[in-house]
Amino acid sequence: MEYGFFGLIVLIADVYALYNVITSAASTGTKILWALAILLLPVLGFIAWLIFGPRSAGRTV
Repeated sequence: MEYGFFGLIVLIADVYALYNVITSAASTGTKILWALAILLLPVLGFIAWLIFGPRSAGRTV
C-alpha cells in the first residue's frame, strides 16, 4: 500500500507533462520524443521534461 500513493502522484505528474507536451508549440518530432521519454521512463522522463522540456510562452519554472 505504501507505493500506491507514490504511483498516483507519478501518474498525475506524467499526465500533466504529456498534456503540456502535446499542447506545446514544439515540432511534431520533439513532441513524440518527449512523450516516449515520459511514457517509457515515468519518473526520470518527467524530471527531464521539467528541466529540459519545451517551454510555452506563459510557463515559467
